[in-house]
Amino acid sequence: MPEAAPTTLRRAVEGLHPSYFALVMATGIVAIALHLQGARPLALALGAVAAAAYLALALLTLARIALYPRAVLLDLAHHGRAVGFFTTVAATGVLGADLVVLAGRRSLALALWWLAAVLWLGLTYAVFTALTVKERKPTLAEGIHGGWLLAVVATQAVANLGALLLPALGGRAEAMSFASVTVWLAGGMLYVWIISLIFYRYTFFTLQPSDLMPPYWINMGAMAISTLAGATLLLGEARQPLVHALLPFVRGTTLLCWATATWWIPMLLVLGAWRHVYRRYPLAYDPLYWGAVFPLGMYSVCTQRLAQAMGLPFLLPVARAFAWIALAAWCAAFAGLLRTLGAGAARLGRPRAGT
Repeated sequence: MPEAAPTTLRRAVEGLHPSYFALVMATGIVAIALHLQGARPLALALGAVAAAAYLALALLTLARIALYPRAVLLDLAHHGRAVGFFTTVAATGVLGADLVVLAGRRSLALALWWLAAVLWLGLTYAVFTALTVKERKPTLAEGIHGGWLLAVVATQAVANLGALLLPALGGRAEAMSFASVTVWLAGGMLYVWIISLIFYRYTFFTLQPSDLMPPYWINMGAMAISTLAGATLLLGEARQPLVHALLPFVRGTTLLCWATATWWIPMLLVLGAWRHVYRRYPLAYDPLYWGAVFPLGMYSVCTQRLAQAMGLPFLLPVARAFAWIALAAWCAAFAGLLRTLGAGAARLGRPRAGT
């Protein structure tokens, strides 16, 4: 291997984007979407990819923390990159859901729930404290973007996995039910706060094509996973006295979340056309595009679960269509990732001039 290879690898670790765990989020939720549509072999394959990607990214992240703590701390206080750390929480929650839905491994999934809960608590207060107390801050137009809603996605991933685990908890189910409902409601309130700023930025500041980064699809994805968490609570409602007592409220709020997610889809398609067709912004692979794949898979899963929880079978074709749309988007993003890795490997293997 050329002498430059270790240096290039170290630079890749140092510059690892905090949002890269969105790869696991997208892969894991598309696996569940395909499983719900009866495509189990594909679902298991994607589930395996999600697990492998999670382990690889966890090792790279730990290496980055150990070798480049200053770079990590700078990211934690950066208005653009800090919220990307929430993908670690969401990826942990989605991987736990994969274990429950695809493999029935609730014990391991419970361990992941605890990990996700600890990461969520730590990152929520570390990130928002760092962004609050820093002296130099960007303007609203420069600092806010759809990726901020990853805080909501992380919150609802914890709530959803907790609700999935309720049947296996026995005497601890009541405490987990309370935690899941509480976290679900907190995530909904967080969405209201953040989306208000995002919508204000969209409508009252000049918008450039570069401002519409791929995570703007999280505008929809955050409400989709909120719908899923609510629907999961409803599906186990008979075993949860708290949810049963709040049943009309939970049903209405869950439907509100789904309606909001649905409202965003045409708007996001129009903005995407404006960005790439009218303004001709280049479409090239970026790790942030996994933040656009995830909402598509999540919309399929949440629609399927909502239809089951509320007796709305006419929504099932919508869930089926979005499952295959999400798979197509995943394939496109994965092809871009492979091209990027191939180009990087070629650069590592290319001898330097004079050697």
